[in-house]
Amino acid sequence: MMSKGALVFVLLSALTAYYVYLPIPNNIEERWKLMLADSFFRSLSQLAELSEWMGLLHYMKVMMFITIAERVVPVSDERVQVSDENFDGVEVIVYQPTQRQETEELRRAIIYLHGGGWCLGSSRMGPYDLLAKHMVTELNAVIVSVEYRLAPAYHFPAQFEDVYRVLKYFLRVDVLRGYHINSERIAVSGDSAGGNLAAAAAQQKDPEQHVQLKVQALLYPVLQALDLNTPSYQQNQHMPILPRTLMVRFWSEYFTSDKSFLRAMMANRHNNHESAALLKFVNWSSYLPDSYRQTYNYSAPPVVTGKSSVHSIGLHHLLADPRASPLLVPDTALRLLPKTYVLTCEYDVLRDDGLMYVTRLRNAGVDVTHEHYPGGFHGALMFITWPTDFDIGHRMMDNFVSWLKKNL
Repeated sequence: MMSKGALVFVLLSALTAYYVYLPIPNNIEERWKLMLADSFFRSLSQLAELSEWMGLLHYMKVMMFITIAERVVPVSDERVQVSDENFDGVEVIVYQPTQRQETEELRRAIIYLHGGGWCLGSSRMGPYDLLAKHMVTELNAVIVSVEYRLAPAYHFPAQFEDVYRVLKYFLRVDVLRGYHINSERIAVSGDSAGGNLAAAAAQQKDPEQHVQLKVQALLYPVLQALDLNTPSYQQNQHMPILPRTLMVRFWSEYFTSDKSFLRAMMANRHNNHESAALLKFVNWSSYLPDSYRQTYNYSAPPVVTGKSSVHSIGLHHLLADPRASPLLVPDTALRLLPKTYVLTCEYDVLRDDGLMYVTRLRNAGVDVTHEHYPGGFHGALMFITWPTDFDIGHRMMDNFVSWLKKNL
């Protein structure tokens, strides 16, 4: 007969397995490791919701534990020199090769922007520190990792403004000379929300800016806020790491902490007359390849008229701002963009944002390399350090850096 202790153990084990298990596709590698990692994210999200409901802490304040848990102190080593700098009032971490010979050729440079839904994340997280050092050693490059301001303390356009200030400062001839950088071999790159900021920054054209970007590299980027019901949002709404509810919450918090706007975005009923005029740029029935449309039927997001939360809190202009949604720029602006690398993952709510941008860029004549991971999931590039290191994360990093080596 089973003892009470054994019975309790079995019951707890069963409950744990029930909580951890997710019906995720079989072609996702290391499925159980991903389930375990996601169970932590889900638990933290539920704790954050409870905390906010009780009036203790804002949801994002609790979720910031992810950033804190991964935080490291970037330090120099025998190959990489690390320094904290301030570029036009914005904190950055600069990674560069330790030694430089007088006869050495000028270096590449990459401005890198971390992900985290504009609310979380930091250049000082272990995976970003590892990625930056890897790029320095593999590319003989200078990496500028930007610590832009975060929501909810700062809403859009604060994040973009920080990034663009860094970009303009860094592209000054005297600054490039000081870091021994080749002005014709500079890139901007980022993952997720960082990919959004990289794309938006690359689209800005300042007539006084003589140094231009050679490439942009966007890793599973978020690129539009107008239609939050694309096929990938529907297909992957319950996928690990970035379910639809969390991504919509990131978008809402990027603009405002007003909960009425969050509810409108959750229902995909947040567009107004101003943003409605730009829905043609995110019409997935026009820009998604047939294989990604599957059985989904396109229905344009409803346009809210009259008095709504969007108008009451003054967001009607922000929704239509391409600095927040880079997919909203016309083709005439896209034609001016540099060579582009776009990484997408099949099991990611943001998959279709990247796919639509690839289509529109190619239609505009931009040289685009699109790397799609059929078994990929959002945030995989962050899973490259123990105890959550995934093979696919290392492959993504190696392929990304290999592309930079050939094209930058």
